Amino acid sequence: MAVSDHTKGGLPPRAGGLPPEEIIFGRSAAMISIRQKVQKVLATDVPILIQGENGTGKGLLAQYIHSRSALSPGAFVKVNCAAIPGALLESELFGYEKGSFTDANTSKPGYVEMAHRGTLFLDEIADLDLNLQAKVLQLLQDGYFSRIGDKQERRAETRIICATNRDLQTEIEAGRFRQDLFYRINVISINLPGLRERREDIALLAAYFLKQLNTRFERDTPTFSEENIESLSCREWRGNIRELEHVVARYAILGSLDTAEPAPRRSSAAPFRVVLDGTIPLKRIAKQAVREMEGNLILNALRENKWNRRKAALALSISYRALIYKIREAGLSPKNSRKAPQEQVPRDKASLA
Repeated sequence: MAVSDHTKGGLPPRAGGLPPEEIIFGRSAAMISIRQKVQKVLATDVPILIQGENGTGKGLLAQYIHSRSALSPGAFVKVNCAAIPGALLESELFGYEKGSFTDANTSKPGYVEMAHRGTLFLDEIADLDLNLQAKVLQLLQDGYFSRIGDKQERRAETRIICATNRDLQTEIEAGRFRQDLFYRINVISINLPGLRERREDIALLAAYFLKQLNTRFERDTPTFSEENIESLSCREWRGNIRELEHVVARYAILGSLDTAEPAPRRSSAAPFRVVLDGTIPLKRIAKQAVREMEGNLILNALRENKWNRRKAALALSISYRALIYKIREAGLSPKNSRKAPQEQVPRDKASLA
């Protein structure tokens, strides 16, 4: 299988190619459902649209689909639409004839021709300008295209897979994306969840990354402890799988796991004040006081158990899942919670944060 551009970020491929399926799809319910959908489309050549945040593995999934399809003997050609300027992207996509513009000293085939009887992966399709969107639409409609400076039409038998981290419906409403093109590329739609929505897969992915990195760096960094995995599972993972890979890389190199995250953003809303004029309901005051007291209790339990969350959950007689939710809600972590939050008891004319 020829691959014109490797997948950047996300899961690193093994020496023999892609990671194993159980690593690509994991064990979470969301990814199991996606795996079942993918299996149904492998035998077809219809266009596929993969949507998801940065770092969720869209490029890897596209490459996996190609490798398991009837088009796998052909090339997998990746084009990053956001990385190539619009004026240059047209010639890169469709190729050009000698003399068609300055410095065109020879004829050159484009990515579309390179993907003949293979797969053309258009990453960040939302960044394609409107003129090029029209040409891609024509390619999808009848399979024909022309090189720049050439009147001859050429046929490309290729499967097109597109990916984006944007909401294309919003782009359509803003006039930045063609609705007819959206209908053409959205025959099969796959929405990849963020890593925070598939926390069951974090331990599996972290272990895989560590094994690959130990081999790459010729190291023997110990496997993650249960406490390490608990710490990893509590992160928000805004950078998704790519961020997890970087965290594991630091662990493989330095031998320690730094799981500190930036302190949670605080609301910019002005605090309300408790006054005896009947404007602030007692329920609201009590709810805030209970939340602050609960945060203090959780912090104390975590400290007493050396931030072992499972032990803290047992000490508080709540489920582990409930504790993780409350930790995130309170913004608690070993780094940003070294001092207990000030317990505030509602008083006349007192302020509640």
